[in-house]
Amino acid sequence: MGFSPTVQSKVVLLGCAKVDGLSSDFRSLNLEHVSPSLLKGRGISPLAAPAGRKEEVALLALLRRWFFARKPDAGFVLTDFPATLLQAKVFDEWLEARGEALSAVLVGPGAPAALVEYYGTLGLLPEPGVSTHS
Repeated sequence: MGFSPTVQSKVVLLGCAKVDGLSSDFRSLNLEHVSPSLLKGRGISPLAAPAGRKEEVALLALLRRWFFARKPDAGFVLTDFPATLLQAKVFDEWLEARGEALSAVLVGPGAPAALVEYYGTLGLLPEPGVSTHS
């Protein structure tokens, strides 16, 4: 998969807690690396760490606030979200509301099978045998 600096790519990394090898490539393209833990660290979320269903709602609120506050043409690399099928479907609704689309979804070893299947159905996964990192 090739990234063009003129197109602000929107990429989701599934099951990739560490993006060491890719992060320098993404930074060179001025793509913002975003994850729920980074947003909490920036103080964007005043929410305490609730448990269960409340945690899911708080996480969605946190990411929603980031997503709708960014410039529409700003590219990003999103890790640790979506982590569930529900989060993926909600995220798709946000993208649709802004007339945006993901450029790609990259899959790591810890990716949930349901998400890999979901994004595969949408045609967002790289073709087998195509290098995503040069």
